[in-house]
Amino acid sequence: MINALKFFIRSASYGVLFALVLLILVPELREKNILPWQLFTSVEKIQAPLSYAKAVRLAGPAVVNIYSEEIQVNPTYGRQPRKVTRLGSGVIMHGQGYILTNYHVVQSADLTVVVLQRGQELHAELIGYDVLTDLAVLKVQANNLPVIPQMSTLTPQVGDVVLAIGNPLNLGQTVTQGIVSATGQSGLSTSYLQFLQMDAAINEGNSGGALINSNGELVGINSRKFTQANPNLNIQGIFFAVPYQLARTIMLKIIEHGRVVRGWLGVEANDSVTNLKGFIIGAVTPESPAMKAGLQSGDVVYQIDDIRLQNAKQGLDVVAEAAPGTVLSFMISRDNQQLTLPVTIVEVPK
Repeated sequence: MINALKFFIRSASYGVLFALVLLILVPELREKNILPWQLFTSVEKIQAPLSYAKAVRLAGPAVVNIYSEEIQVNPTYGRQPRKVTRLGSGVIMHGQGYILTNYHVVQSADLTVVVLQRGQELHAELIGYDVLTDLAVLKVQANNLPVIPQMSTLTPQVGDVVLAIGNPLNLGQTVTQGIVSATGQSGLSTSYLQFLQMDAAINEGNSGGALINSNGELVGINSRKFTQANPNLNIQGIFFAVPYQLARTIMLKIIEHGRVVRGWLGVEANDSVTNLKGFIIGAVTPESPAMKAGLQSGDVVYQIDDIRLQNAKQGLDVVAEAAPGTVLSFMISRDNQQLTLPVTIVEVPK
């Protein structure tokens, strides 16, 4: 009897010890409640489908539909004024009600209505706009507004997956997917051909909507598709968006001043091909700050104040971001001589 009891206790001890070893060596038994005999049964793992649903859930509520109405008066006798409605999208950038959109969506509008994804309709006030970047800032009065996720240090790379969110053709909020084709520029001297380029489709109504990455963070403001004067060219997959960093800079300037003020030099600038990096001055506009300061065609500008230039775009950005009345020191090379000329920057002529 005693021997039988000892045998039973010994066997139970071995079983417990074996179970402990299994739990230590195979963590899945603890984490997934797998029974020991299931270890020897092949279980086919189902791969979850690749999805950007989380990104859209994060960003989608902050993308709004915009309807702008313009009353066009026909001077012809007897003709009645007609109402023209334009369709677009916008992005809620701040909880205080600031919305970024394209200027062409609200240009000349007598009434602008913003519709949230939850169905709420709000009248919007135009705070200001910038023609060069085709951006406008609207403001609505509402509480608990969804704000688009933003990362100030975001740097898009060529090949990044991007999603364009908007309201094309008034079909309701839709999402198109593509990649970044070219990263573009973010300085104040940037024009639309230098914007971020991608192949996520943009149709009428998408303008002013959000371009986001796979984390739901804002990459840019959808702007337009590439167009050519030749209608016979079948161009596909070339669309532009205002880069987030530039769009945010424009928005803050409009909120603070009601408009965007850019500095102006008055030269035609091309990248330098000499050993000195910077830009070569081509034509000089008469009566411009450049001419008054003594800058000449052929001068190589390689430094402005303490900023060593790498190309023409950088130099033009330095000028554009300078407040009117600012005196900048231009360090130039002319006929193998190094000169420093003070230039008083003025606002871009209207």
